[in-house]
Amino acid sequence: MTTSPEKLLLLDTPSLYFRAFYGVPESVTAPDGMPVNAVRGLIDMIAMLVREHSPGELVACMDADWRPAFRVAAIPSYKAHRLAADGGEEVPDTLAPQVPVIERVLDAAGIARVGVPGYEADDVMGTFTARARGPVDIVTGDRDMFQLVDDARPVRVLYTARGVKNLQIVDEAAVSARYGVPGRSYADFAVLRGDPSDGLPGVAGIGDKTAAALITRFGSLEALVTALDDGAGDLPAGQRAKLAAARDYLRAAPAVVRVAHDAPVPELDLSLPAAPRDPEALDALAERYGLHGPLKRLSAVL
Repeated sequence: MTTSPEKLLLLDTPSLYFRAFYGVPESVTAPDGMPVNAVRGLIDMIAMLVREHSPGELVACMDADWRPAFRVAAIPSYKAHRLAADGGEEVPDTLAPQVPVIERVLDAAGIARVGVPGYEADDVMGTFTARARGPVDIVTGDRDMFQLVDDARPVRVLYTARGVKNLQIVDEAAVSARYGVPGRSYADFAVLRGDPSDGLPGVAGIGDKTAAALITRFGSLEALVTALDDGAGDLPAGQRAKLAAARDYLRAAPAVVRVAHDAPVPELDLSLPAAPRDPEALDALAERYGLHGPLKRLSAVL
């Protein structure tokens, strides 16, 4: 008798630690006064997610490059509004020192932590989803991940817009109900509509309803652009003019919005750790940063 593949839980770790940072007061500090609100919040989020969704495998996906060169080359405005003066990402002063602590805690606990040079956490999640043999749950506040939703496998997004305690389960029906397109078409829809949070301008004058109608009618962005180039498709003059003015953008933007399915992620054991990888290091981190409570709760569910 064969057993079904275990569920894989993919964490959009940067999305979660930013949410923890803003959701847990900075008055939560280590014994030396350093804020550890993001660290504690993230550990408790992971414990709750494991307890409530019972995955067999778990990956904390990371941004090795939050603004990859291939996306900036396609659309220079990509995340430009989030650039710091030094060219890096704008991160609150009290969050930046917590990120290395988060990484050390995950590593000591034995939770697989994966970032790939030149790629974002989105691409790591996309690649692990493509490789997975069983069901996948993706925990994120990023709507771009809706493009991975697939009921047949199944792949779902556990959307954190209302908080990790009030996750929205996003499947194909949810994407269709909200946007009027199937999940596999979400990236094409997002190209047309745009996404200010990522510096993606969209097509001027094309909103959600028109974008959904165009993708539904033509089946894909590629087919829409082909019809535009060929003068086919009987597009209204106004729509044709708007799309024609954005032709270069429409050719370039898919490389920004579509997540990679072939990032060079390493072959790892993704199983939940039965015991910490480095118990001494974990104890030292708990003592140094006052993490005994959260780590005890995490250990209990692992």
